[in-house]
Amino acid sequence: MGTFILLTAEAIEEPGFGLNFDILETNLINLVIIIGVLVYFGRGFLGKTLAERKTRIEEAIREAETRKKEAAAALADEQQKLAQAQAEASRILAEAQERAKAVRESVLARAQDDIQRLKAAEAQGLTSQQERVTAELRQRIAALALQQVESQLKSGIGDSTQQQLIDRSIATIGGPS
Repeated sequence: MGTFILLTAEAIEEPGFGLNFDILETNLINLVIIIGVLVYFGRGFLGKTLAERKTRIEEAIREAETRKKEAAAALADEQQKLAQAQAEASRILAEAQERAKAVRESVLARAQDDIQRLKAAEAQGLTSQQERVTAELRQRIAALALQQVESQLKSGIGDSTQQQLIDRSIATIGGPS
């Protein structure tokens, strides 16, 4: 027991500055000193750095919100333009379909008129061709009949045949029979 008191008495008797090798005790003191120095000297620097950082972050947020609003406005504008373009495309399509229908009906009507005209021309052509063929046939028959009569005349007609011809001619003319 006496040694314990001696050590304590020696520790009390030695005044001055010395090194303390107790790790737990010295780390806590060193930490408090470092924090105190940092708070005292770094308060201005750290406060200024944090304030600048806060300002930059706030400005970035404001810019992002502004860009978001601009993008939303641009999106709404483009959507409106798209809707207008779609409406215009629908109108143009409907107009084109109407024009196509009108042109189709017009072409069909013209084709029908052309068909009627061709049928009439064909009928007229057939009628005139029939008349022409009939007239030609009559002329040929008459020519053949004349040829036959001439050949018979050249070969000679008997007296009785001549008398019959004369009587028929007088009957046709309307004379007494």
